[in-house]
Amino acid sequence: MLDRFKVPEQDKIYVPVDKITKVTENILKTSGVTEQGAKNSTAVLIGNDLRGVETHGVSNGLRLYVESYASGKYNAKPNIKIIKESATTANIDGDGGLGAEIGPMAMELAIEKAEKYGMGSVVVSNTGHLAGCGYYPLQAVEKDMIGQAMTSGGAGLTVPTWGSEPILGTNPIAWAVPTKDMPPFLFDVATTQIASNKISLARRTGAKLLPGWITDKNGDPILEEVDAPERTGRHGESNYHLLPFGGTRENGSHKGFGLGMVVEIMTNELSGMGPAPILMHEGSDFFAAYSIDAFTDVKKFKQDMDNLLKRIVESKPASGYERVVYAGYLENEEYLKRSKEGIPYHKEVIEWFENHCSEIGIDCELR
Repeated sequence: MLDRFKVPEQDKIYVPVDKITKVTENILKTSGVTEQGAKNSTAVLIGNDLRGVETHGVSNGLRLYVESYASGKYNAKPNIKIIKESATTANIDGDGGLGAEIGPMAMELAIEKAEKYGMGSVVVSNTGHLAGCGYYPLQAVEKDMIGQAMTSGGAGLTVPTWGSEPILGTNPIAWAVPTKDMPPFLFDVATTQIASNKISLARRTGAKLLPGWITDKNGDPILEEVDAPERTGRHGESNYHLLPFGGTRENGSHKGFGLGMVVEIMTNELSGMGPAPILMHEGSDFFAAYSIDAFTDVKKFKQDMDNLLKRIVESKPASGYERVVYAGYLENEEYLKRSKEGIPYHKEVIEWFENHCSEIGIDCELR
């Protein structure tokens, strides 16, 4: 997490992991979610918060989910079923359930197939918000596998290179790789310059957006630092759009948009849901697990990963920087720190928890 998105010190309220977990599960169950569904979604949200990925933790996610269950947008008790399957693949119909509830199950199925056949991949159609991709590949890492996840939710946010109309969503993608002693490699990114949820976080913390992160309503890149805007509409009616990572063609935005297209194809088209930019459905997900044992010696692979990652962190930093890190290194540090000290939430988030718990009549022991 960039410093500009972190909760200001004066606004931090530290909450123990067990307390925020219990309250989150109870809020979801009060929304009609099953006990297992609440546990799955909470594990994803709190897992993100522990790694410092607050854009996809309870701060932004939970209130959105509560509203979506109340409005009927999300199905609190989905009839989740496999609609097509082979030895190494499966297509799951999520029946309008929350992606964060179904995602852990889908990745477990991919892992089971990889344990038997070396590789497993699962698409999930007809599903809601996945709450970030990074949690799911780490499930595979625990089984000495390489994990992959991607999601195409939220079409109509991102303009293509040279385009003025928003077509794709943020289309995040993540990989995780096991190691011997070093923190696992975890690469978890949106294919846009900035994740949409980071704009909400920036408004909460008062941070500004950097040049080349978003466009104006006409699709022209905003090339100056600006306050984080509040979205006033969706798709072509929005007051701003997102740029693919790279920002402009000269800086490689065609690469970001191309990778976003890969996510669109591997989720919506592969699942049979059809193109989200045209049909404007909620989106689809893709999960994969690769058993290292099916390719090479596991111990050697993990030692090789350690050697590679040590080479990176022991390399000489550039002027003005104290150290060099790799994807997943800082998240692991944050996980260890927050597991011990608690998770720092913005005071506004804690106020929302307390007000909502009071409204629905459940305990809210966080402070």
